[in-house]
Amino acid sequence: MDFSLTEEQEMLSKTVRNFCETELIPHEALLERTSELPRELELDIRRKAMALGLHACNMPESVGGAGLDCVSFTLVEKGLSRASLALAECVRRPNNILAACQGEQIAHFLEPVMRGEKRECIAMTEPDAGSDLKGMKTRAIKDGSDWIINGTKHFISNAQNSDFVILFAATGEEETSSGPRKRISCFLVDLDTPGLEVARGYDHMGHRGYYNNILNFDSVRVGDWQMVGGEGEGFKVVSDWLGPGRLTVAAVCVARAERAFEVAVDFAAQRKQFGQPIGKFQGISFPLADMATDIRIGDLLLMNTAWKVDQNAPTTAEDCAMAKVWCSEMLGRVADQAIQTCGGMGVMADLPLERIYRDARVERIWEGTSEIQRHIISRQLMRARGA
Repeated sequence: MDFSLTEEQEMLSKTVRNFCETELIPHEALLERTSELPRELELDIRRKAMALGLHACNMPESVGGAGLDCVSFTLVEKGLSRASLALAECVRRPNNILAACQGEQIAHFLEPVMRGEKRECIAMTEPDAGSDLKGMKTRAIKDGSDWIINGTKHFISNAQNSDFVILFAATGEEETSSGPRKRISCFLVDLDTPGLEVARGYDHMGHRGYYNNILNFDSVRVGDWQMVGGEGEGFKVVSDWLGPGRLTVAAVCVARAERAFEVAVDFAAQRKQFGQPIGKFQGISFPLADMATDIRIGDLLLMNTAWKVDQNAPTTAEDCAMAKVWCSEMLGRVADQAIQTCGGMGVMADLPLERIYRDARVERIWEGTSEIQRHIISRQLMRARGA
């Protein structure tokens, strides 16, 4: 297997890395100090990203995106994700569900997103239904040519800064060999639709400038034209999105682990105790070796999985799960050891380590918990053996 990057991919990686270092990382201190991302800063970063062709680089060329393959897009995610989440997200990579827009949806939702004029959020999780989508209580009931939606979604990322939501709701029930199953459908809903409240979310650990919101639907009326795919095809839409989403989390984790490691290595080489750099003591050098190995394994797993996605390999689901669970847990280990390497300075805001440590914890939860990833992996192991 050839692990070398093409000349174009090398150039793309360097371009994105430089963009992150010059346009994103310098604003991290402001974000940490205020917990706010100024709107004018967000728009400025977006304009600069669009000028470089980074905006919507994950979207197909057929809808106006750059049409990057999975390996190339993973390089973009790694480059941008060295910075704080809120800053990295100023460079918009729209949810790829929007590529399925048809008819009126194209002009109303897709095209404004591609022009950088609108922003979407996605709503699946509910107070009583997180990983168990079949437990979803938000319902959409048919009313003539419309649907009436009632229910609550929470942990909705950046809804207050978005224009519309990609919503998943139950639209009925069907009998299966294992009993009744809810039919889940996907809708695109403007956030200023009557009856839809975007409420303040929860105070949370880490990710300054990132917001989570609660969406309350009280007899919200949407048209048939706002449904993505067919009625009851929501699980298919989710499956098409979840794999790439989990791979993105893995890329984020590798990028942040690399940055934390670089800080730790630099500190170990410069900090002197007992007349020599602390990196020469085995108590410091051996953990650094373990960190380097951990990161290398995660990066190889990540890039191999991205390559498999591009090859349309049949085992993508569990590969993405493996990448997500390993890289998210690896980031936690590396961030913790990087702080230990730097001692007291590791927990000071002068270094980015305490932020990376705080931000790392949620990576093992969103886009499917570590337990869910292990369930996906082990289930496939059993299926392959007829169990």
